[in-house]
Amino acid sequence: MSPLPPTTPTPPIPRDIPGLPAVPGRAALLPSRVPASAVVAPARRPGVAAYRLLVALAAAAAVTIDLVLGSAVRVLSDFAIQSNILLALVLAASARRAWTARRPLPPLVTGAALLYALITGLAHHLLLTDAASPLSLAGGTTDPTGWQAISAQILHTVTPIAAALDWLLLTSPGHLHLRQAPTWLLYPLAYLAFSLARGELIAPGPPGRYLYPLLDVDHHGYKSVLGNALLLGLSLYALAALLVAIDHIRPNPRHHGTKTGFRLQPPVG
Repeated sequence: MSPLPPTTPTPPIPRDIPGLPAVPGRAALLPSRVPASAVVAPARRPGVAAYRLLVALAAAAAVTIDLVLGSAVRVLSDFAIQSNILLALVLAASARRAWTARRPLPPLVTGAALLYALITGLAHHLLLTDAASPLSLAGGTTDPTGWQAISAQILHTVTPIAAALDWLLLTSPGHLHLRQAPTWLLYPLAYLAFSLARGELIAPGPPGRYLYPLLDVDHHGYKSVLGNALLLGLSLYALAALLVAIDHIRPNPRHHGTKTGFRLQPPVG
C-alpha cells in the first residue's frame, strides 16, 4: 500500500473582503421619521407657559364666581362650567410642560378641550343668546349682572377665543386626526344622557329642570329632543372635522425653513 501524498496547507480565508467600488454620484438624504425630541431636546417656553397659566386661572376664577353666587349642584351641571374646568386643567398641565421643556400632552386630550371650549362659545352666541333662535334662553331667564356677567363673558367668550389662539399660534400643526373625533363626541353624548336623567329625577315645575331649551322634554317631547340632539351631534362632528382640516393646512408657527433630512424643530407643547 503506497503512502498518502503530503497534504498542502490551505491558505487562510481573509476576514475582510474588499467591497465593490462606490458608485459615483451624490447621495440623497431621505427625510427621517425620527421624532424631533430624539434629535433636539425640547426647549423651555416660559412665555407660552405664562399665557396658558393665565387662561387657566381666568377659567378657574369664573367657575369659582358662579359657585359662590349660585347653587353648586346647578352650576356644576352646566356644560360651560364643565368644559371650562377641563380646559383649565389641560392648560395648567400644558403650561407646566412648556415651562419644564417636556413633551406636550397627547392631541387626543388637547383636541377634546379645544373642541368643548369652542362648542361652549358657539352654542352660547349662536343659539342660546340669539333672540331669533328658537332655542334661545333670552325669553326664559334674566340677563346676568355684576360678577355673574363677568364670569359669563369669561366662560363663553374669553376662554374659547384664548383656547383657539393657543391652538393656532402656539402649537405645531398636523396632530389632530379624524379618527379622534368619535372619542371626542363621547362626552357630549354622556352629557345628553345626564341631562335627560337629571330632568326625570326632578319633579315637574321648576324652570331649571332641563338645563337647555333643546333638551326640554316638557316643552318639546322626547321625539323632538332626540331629533335636536341628533342634529347637534352631526354639527359637533362637522366642527371636529373642520378643526382637523384646519390643523393640517395651517402653517407651523415655529417653522424656521430648515431644509434638512431631519426635523430639527423641537416639539411645540
